Amino acid sequence: MGAKMPYMLAMIIVIIYTAMFVISKAAFNKGMNSFVYVFYRQAAASILMLPIALLLEWKNVRFMSFRLLFKLFLYAFIGNTVGPELCNASMKLTSATVASATGNSTPVVTFCLALLLRMEVVNLRSSSGVAKVAGAVLCFAGALVIAFYTGLSLSPVNHHRAFSAGTARDTRAPTRGTWILGTFLMFLSNVTWSVWMILQAMLLKEYPNKMLVTTAQCVFSTVQSFAVAMAAERDFSRWKLQLDISLLAVIYNGFVVTGVAYYLQVWCVEMKGPFFLAVWNPLCFVFTIFCSSFFLGEIVHLGSILGGILLVCGLYSVLWGKSKESKSTGHNEVNTVHVVHDGHKHKNHQREELDQEDQA
Repeated sequence: MGAKMPYMLAMIIVIIYTAMFVISKAAFNKGMNSFVYVFYRQAAASILMLPIALLLEWKNVRFMSFRLLFKLFLYAFIGNTVGPELCNASMKLTSATVASATGNSTPVVTFCLALLLRMEVVNLRSSSGVAKVAGAVLCFAGALVIAFYTGLSLSPVNHHRAFSAGTARDTRAPTRGTWILGTFLMFLSNVTWSVWMILQAMLLKEYPNKMLVTTAQCVFSTVQSFAVAMAAERDFSRWKLQLDISLLAVIYNGFVVTGVAYYLQVWCVEMKGPFFLAVWNPLCFVFTIFCSSFFLGEIVHLGSILGGILLVCGLYSVLWGKSKESKSTGHNEVNTVHVVHDGHKHKNHQREELDQEDQA
């Protein structure tokens, strides 16, 4: 049972995130405002995590300085507020399939940002360095394909929607300009997510208490997203939650995704490492294609599938390069792409080793 546990956890995580994409898109189709949705989601997560954090870490709260709290407030704005706002706005303009497909670019985007910040080293004379650069190129190509090439439309698997839609305005096919804008917003969301993970790694070196760091950012994001929602939606009748898919989406994302999935990912990474979990990402893309078509009656475009395949190839290329580089330097963990859906530690101790490899 112990040997099978990581595989069971990885499959559960994939299913959780597949359901997140489908349920969130169903809520937006029902007419829920994406900005209000982020606020309710963060509020639900705070209600879950704050009592637990205070119960377990009350003695450590007083050691949180003003400087640390300011950092947490800033990082919460980048990764917990702006990132989800962009992601949900994008999903409302495009589809759950696009959201799931572009999620495969997060490790690649993180690698590119780390390279710019000199946290990552690329040796173009080695196969691992070429693989990482090729992965970045494939990722960029996949983004362009999703944005600018629609292709054939694949009929929904199920023509009877499991989740009822809202008005025709909420479910009509997006225009070409809207689709391009939505794809751009999704990749911008991935960039903010990658920046957040790099900042998070540096923050955890300074203050390694994951529970307080996560909870504080969640609470700060609740306040921030409330301000954004107030500015974006003045009609309070659209804030009201009914006993429908909108309420389910808030509860599911706040409790299951933020609460359960986070700890399952940490557990899985501790047992098998970040690469093991990252290679399961494309399975979420495949599941989302089927589930969005079956439950939402979503029309899947050939361009989204081809672009998603390029993104998956880019992901695996970068992961293969990182894995080969790790083996050649004799280490079991690498520094940059310790990223799946929530962000983990990034350690930088490979520059001197690659220089020695060049000299050899």
